[in-house]
Amino acid sequence: MNLSGKTAIITGSNSGIGLGVARELARAGADVVLNSFTDRDEDHALAAELGKEFGVRGRYIKADMSKGDECRALVEQAGDCDILVNNAGIQHVAPVDEFPTEKWDAILAINLSSAFHTTAAALPGMRAKGWGRVVNIASAHGLTASPFKSAYIAAKHGVVGLSKTVALETAGQGITCNAICPGYVLTPLIESQIPGQMKVHNMDRETVIREVMLLRQPSRQFATVEEIGGTTVFLCSDAAAQITGTTISVDGGWTAL
Repeated sequence: MNLSGKTAIITGSNSGIGLGVARELARAGADVVLNSFTDRDEDHALAAELGKEFGVRGRYIKADMSKGDECRALVEQAGDCDILVNNAGIQHVAPVDEFPTEKWDAILAINLSSAFHTTAAALPGMRAKGWGRVVNIASAHGLTASPFKSAYIAAKHGVVGLSKTVALETAGQGITCNAICPGYVLTPLIESQIPGQMKVHNMDRETVIREVMLLRQPSRQFATVEEIGGTTVFLCSDAAAQITGTTISVDGGWTAL
């Protein structure tokens, strides 16, 4: 897939899934705009290094995805947006009756509302070109549920619904909108949780991964950021021109149960 000449904005992309997606889009030839809420030298260096590695333009733009005006400003400041990947997200775990209101508000803002704002800002430019790809990183929890994750699950279900609506509003305009629904993906954040789980359950690394962390993932294997990135690149390809308004699960069989 050759995405040369396309510009991709990936929210929440200075680490983890977002960075993995950005790498695969850059590998396919797209110029990439990385984003997070920090504005460190290393953020800008990361984008520059990514661009240099793949011979594309790599930029970093600070924007707080909890604030709608900054979400829209990200797209405006980028100056171009052929591919929009809404990836930014946070998590908090607690029973519904104990869930802190401020955590609920933050999760809904960052995990769901940010995708609305960036998409609204990007669509006019995509329509003007007659081509665009919106890829929303949802979750297996956008299709099913688990206890104690009410805000995250509500937000990810919302992302799936938003994706369907955008797809219907852009059908026949050369624009597609889909949601990727990963299961557990081996990111630095997940990796950092493994030692604690080993201690709590008194298990070795492989056993705690297989029997605790991946209990609901039938493959008993983590998805990788490269796989999520590769799925994103596919959705940007000509072969996926008629794939819109749907979900693609990358979850080792989780949602097949």
